[in-house]
Amino acid sequence: MQPSPLICLVEDEIDLAKLMAEYLNASNFQTIVFNRGDEAHRWLQQNEPALILLDLMLPGMDGLEICKHQRQHSAVPIIMMTAKVEEIDRLLGLELGADDYVCKPFSAREVVARVKAVLRRSFHTPQESAATAPVVIDEQSMSLRVFNQVVELTNVEFQLFSLLYSQPGRIFSRQYILDNIYQDYRVVGDRTVDGHIKKLRKKLNDANDQVELIRSVYGAGYKYEAP
Repeated sequence: MQPSPLICLVEDEIDLAKLMAEYLNASNFQTIVFNRGDEAHRWLQQNEPALILLDLMLPGMDGLEICKHQRQHSAVPIIMMTAKVEEIDRLLGLELGADDYVCKPFSAREVVARVKAVLRRSFHTPQESAATAPVVIDEQSMSLRVFNQVVELTNVEFQLFSLLYSQPGRIFSRQYILDNIYQDYRVVGDRTVDGHIKKLRKKLNDANDQVELIRSVYGAGYKYEAP
């Protein structure tokens, strides 16, 4: 029997942290809880959980800094917890690399559901994914397979697809894509985004022309639709 996945929960509201840990434990997860960011950071330097539930505002070291440090050496999934709605785009941006977020106030059940969803995406082995998933993306090797066909992408195309793929159904504006994909968005514009989308779509269509993975939303941007 495989051990239960270990969730690192970093939350300074003690009662909320206790409640969330109880719900996670009841769903067959192990938990380790920290109420300070600096303590969690020290533990994470020596240990790797299955997933990190990370509050944004923490004493000692805030969640953004912890997320930045983690992404320098680890691909462990991170779900940010925040009451600051204006920070959401930054949390999910490529610079910080959070995998998902939940907005306070939230229910403990919602958090458990998000944890399960992120772990389902993250825990596929390449063999399992290739056999069961129509789209398999590997951030480490920057590889993509669509219906078991390898799709060769440039660095920008891979980052673009990865961004859209990170949240199926979410509409990403051209400005958001510019801010998060391109190193210096001042020298590119909407037409550059549209051009890369066009090339990316062609490559995806060459792999399978029966499914449209990337859709345009008139006047709003682009979104990924899971097959």
